[in-house]
Amino acid sequence: MNLFVKKPIGTLLAECEGGGHSLKRSLSAMSLVALGIGAIIGAGIFTLTGVAASTHAGPAMVYSFILAAVGCAFAGICYSEFSTMIPIAGSAYTYSYATMGELIAWIIGWALVLEYAVGAATVAVSWSSTFDSILLSFGITMPRSIVAGPFDTMPGAVNLPAIVIICIISGILIRGISESAKFNDFIVVTKVTVVILFIGIGYFFINHANYHPFLPPNTGEFGSFGWSGVLAAAGQIFFAYIGFDAVSTAAQEARNPKRDMPIGIIGSLLVCTILYILYSLVLTGIVNYKDLNVAAPLAVAVDHMKGLPWVGFLMKLGSLCGLTSVMLVMLLGQSRVFYSMANDGLLPPLFSQIHPKFRTPWKSNLLLMVFVSLGAAFTPIARLGNLTSIGTLFAFVLVCIAIVIMRKREPDLPRPFKTPMVPLVPILGVIVNLALMAGLGLITWAAFLIWMTLGLVVYFSYGRKTSALQNAELSSPAAR
Repeated sequence: MNLFVKKPIGTLLAECEGGGHSLKRSLSAMSLVALGIGAIIGAGIFTLTGVAASTHAGPAMVYSFILAAVGCAFAGICYSEFSTMIPIAGSAYTYSYATMGELIAWIIGWALVLEYAVGAATVAVSWSSTFDSILLSFGITMPRSIVAGPFDTMPGAVNLPAIVIICIISGILIRGISESAKFNDFIVVTKVTVVILFIGIGYFFINHANYHPFLPPNTGEFGSFGWSGVLAAAGQIFFAYIGFDAVSTAAQEARNPKRDMPIGIIGSLLVCTILYILYSLVLTGIVNYKDLNVAAPLAVAVDHMKGLPWVGFLMKLGSLCGLTSVMLVMLLGQSRVFYSMANDGLLPPLFSQIHPKFRTPWKSNLLLMVFVSLGAAFTPIARLGNLTSIGTLFAFVLVCIAIVIMRKREPDLPRPFKTPMVPLVPILGVIVNLALMAGLGLITWAAFLIWMTLGLVVYFSYGRKTSALQNAELSSPAAR
């Protein structure tokens, strides 16, 4: 068997027009932008920013956000070219299959499984904590036994709110992509309004003394302030940026992917980068960075905004909305990656079965609902956020490499959107994203390599034998 057999572009394009057996094209450019914002503005901005500022970068967090955005921008431009050239579900998995072959495609698909599953479960745990906090503000106290898992720092029995929200979102995703997009649009408007409100009001509470020193000197350890701290913080808060790539998983459901996909990917990234920079400046201006190593840094900042008690409730509401939309887009993205991999025979056929009425991969959504909710309910999944970042960065590196390969292999293929300055831009994307991966800890790297090893075991024991492309090659006259 040829482990690096490539999926022909003609085959991929034919799958885009699969009629009643294909996904439904109903997303506009603005819906795609909203999906991107829905995935990007969430746990990263509401949780990780304060921790990264307090332990790594100080007020220079703004540089970390810019560095992470640059890495995303290079990758986003490459994603845009692929998503208009091959407008099909699957994102980096599909692009790798067409350029670098089946084994590499499997590896990147397995990395995306890690990104979306761990990411969705992590955010569900944060959602549960935020929901519990909102209830407390109304004098309602839920028993610890149903709001924490058995292995949490303060253990409980099961994280019930995390299960409930994942089930609700999965139900919306099964109901249809249009309904999911409308639900996401409403949430995105709410949370962006809250973020803008915090920036606008918080500006008047900035204490400029908190900006000195803007870049705290390094303490002698890599990642502990100084420029190495900026790099380490960028890798940590990269979790805040994951999700814009999920827009590309919805390419097969875009009305006009050749025009709308670049708008959705680059537009959402641009909007969120601007909001992140302004947010981090205001946050570290209101509160000294040394005091931000908490689970809810936004709440600490609100406490410094005296005389405005209603702002705190709005911030919690915005945080809840942000986390909800992140889960929706992550579960959407993972089900579409599973759909593509099952279509290719690398995963069991049930993942590719489309609901006859809703035209969504409903069995995939149901299975994800079970496993992701169990992960959020019973495991200390919140400690694994960096695994989501490393899986995403790995996908970005391979997509940047794939652009260079595709330009050489298929120079005349129609490209509605073209990555500028190839190979310079893709090479810069590889360098920046590898640097961000290097900023993550050894434990994260070890866990990632274990996950990749497990993926190879699954591929060689199942995927390689059931691969549609491999079996087609073996049965061809040339093979005989």
